[in-house]
Amino acid sequence: MKRREFIEKTGCGLAGFIASGTGLASDQGQAPPPPPKRVKYNIVVEIYENKKKRRCHKVGEKFKYPEDIGKICPWFLSSMHDPIILLKQGVTLPWRYAGTPYEKIINKDGVTTEYIRCPDPTANLVAKIIRTEVSG
Repeated sequence: MKRREFIEKTGCGLAGFIASGTGLASDQGQAPPPPPKRVKYNIVVEIYENKKKRRCHKVGEKFKYPEDIGKICPWFLSSMHDPIILLKQGVTLPWRYAGTPYEKIINKDGVTTEYIRCPDPTANLVAKIIRTEVSG
């Protein structure tokens, strides 16, 4: 058996796939499907809880991300970084904190929330990260 026959009959690797002439949209006269529509989000960080009340942030303060990152404590911001990046990419973290004051909203009318605690053990500071879908 010649090499080309072997590749075509066995479908060995990419060469076999191409040689067989099956499965490729261009071989079937069809255009490839369009890429999925990318959803855009706005992120707002709201100070949700501050039990010490003597730290740098006050309950109810809101910060747009990334416009206002210079106004957020760097240590606190670092603890929010990864969840914010995930939320900006459309990821929804699965835990819900059901039955607690931190129960999440998950995609209700395009809004999802996440709660993050400051890593400073003396701060007792919690932020609510609010992701909102941008229409358009």
